[in-house]
Amino acid sequence: MGGLLLKVFLLGASLTGLFYSLLEFRFFGKTAFKRPNFVIILADDIGWGDLGANWAETKDTPQLDKMASEGMRDIGKDVEKKRKVFISFWFVDFHSPASTCSPSRASLLTGRLGVRNGVTHNFAVSSVGGLPLNETTLAQVLQEAGYITGMIGKWHLGHHGLYQPNFRGFSYYFGIPYSHDMGCSDTPGFNHPPCPACPPAPALLQSPEKNCYSAVGLPLYENLNIVEQPVNLLSLAEKFAEKAVQFIQQASDSGHPFFLYLALTHMHVPLTMTHQSADSSSQRLYQESLREMDNLVGRIKDKVDSTVKKNTFLWFTGDNGPWSQKCELAGNVGPFTGLWQTNRGGSSAKQTTWEGGHRVPAIAYWPNRVPANVTSTALLSMLDIFPTVASLAKVSLPHRRQFDGLDISEVLFGHSQTGHRVLFHPNSGAAGNFGTLETVRLGKYKAFYITGGAKACDGSLGPEQHHKLPLIFNLQEDPAECEPLNSSSAVYQDILPRVTKVLVDVLQDISGDNTSVADYSHDPSVIPCCNVLKVACRC
Repeated sequence: MGGLLLKVFLLGASLTGLFYSLLEFRFFGKTAFKRPNFVIILADDIGWGDLGANWAETKDTPQLDKMASEGMRDIGKDVEKKRKVFISFWFVDFHSPASTCSPSRASLLTGRLGVRNGVTHNFAVSSVGGLPLNETTLAQVLQEAGYITGMIGKWHLGHHGLYQPNFRGFSYYFGIPYSHDMGCSDTPGFNHPPCPACPPAPALLQSPEKNCYSAVGLPLYENLNIVEQPVNLLSLAEKFAEKAVQFIQQASDSGHPFFLYLALTHMHVPLTMTHQSADSSSQRLYQESLREMDNLVGRIKDKVDSTVKKNTFLWFTGDNGPWSQKCELAGNVGPFTGLWQTNRGGSSAKQTTWEGGHRVPAIAYWPNRVPANVTSTALLSMLDIFPTVASLAKVSLPHRRQFDGLDISEVLFGHSQTGHRVLFHPNSGAAGNFGTLETVRLGKYKAFYITGGAKACDGSLGPEQHHKLPLIFNLQEDPAECEPLNSSSAVYQDILPRVTKVLVDVLQDISGDNTSVADYSHDPSVIPCCNVLKVACRC
């Protein structure tokens, strides 16, 4: 206990510089193997169809498109045919492990689905807990191996006590503890720019157009210290970029390998930009924000290229699909429109298990290691990042627990097209219990034991429906999930027992696994300070 208190004191006293915990590192002696660096960039609420590399109608992501042409990307074949007909062609599958923020991020850092790691839905401003402490993060594994580890951006895995990034394996943390519509900013995020933080006039609290929190300002942390509250959202992206560039430079100068996890606030609402056109429409606002995100990613890539290009693996992806209820402020799902659901009401994107909710763009970039301008047809997941990075860094996975991700090094290096045979998509709010596995991907087929639509732009909600005989779609022929297979057909009768078996098998595996349970209790006392007498916490 005394050691823990000493550690807390040293962290809190600090040491706001990047490498205050270097003293704790246990570096290996000189070896012939030089561990690679890793940069993972995670966009928020981005649509598969937002990237120009995925043949978006507008080309607002030139930097990401360039990176896609220089690395491996998650797009499909036969450009012209795909433009005309969104069926009959196999698209490369890269999926988020859930279709909401906290579960997706927890799975990225643990390589385990929410039913194993305990994180099945989002944490709130007043949440007591976070990612369970008995779960080992990728950052902890790499830190033990001598990596300098940094987390910049949106955390959303617990901001109270030992749940903060500095106690979960990150040497350096600069960011916000949850989504930027969860403090004294817009909620639910329709209005932009954000309404005034902690509005001075009580009358504003009654305005439906200015629905603001009054008890807390969104804090910006550097390590364990709040350095700005309320945070200036209009300059947040620039601060993230500056800190990321600084981290890469200082880590490179140190001569030690590093791991940077950059979790952007783009494209989550409210959409905020450093520079915004005065006459921007809602649609144009999204495009401008997309361009700002793209420029930010380009800056990070340029910094990597100018310092540690030959030995750095950069991975870009998204945490889940677009938030459709935000209308013109939401992204583009591409051909993955979930027509069976939208024809019955509700959205088929974020919070759902339809393709638009969890199929996300992904680009892998590593010059001379990952082949340039290559598309992969393998079924892949963000769950694969943990075991793949661990393999490339030559570190062991944590013991006594099952992982849902795969080491996909051979796919990334162009030696294989074998990914997952089976992938499970957990319920994420639109229907069913959070985290429950009731949607199963098996090869080109996808089975729904439960369906439902999230809140759509028009305000509609798709009814929750349970299917004793699951709806099964052939995604190769029907990526829009428009028409399920006839349950009396020979194909359906062949697929059904196989789907049933893999679902029974995974549930049995989970029941015998070392699983965790997250603390989702709430307590106002854990809300970051909002004291007018303290400048850093000023509202």
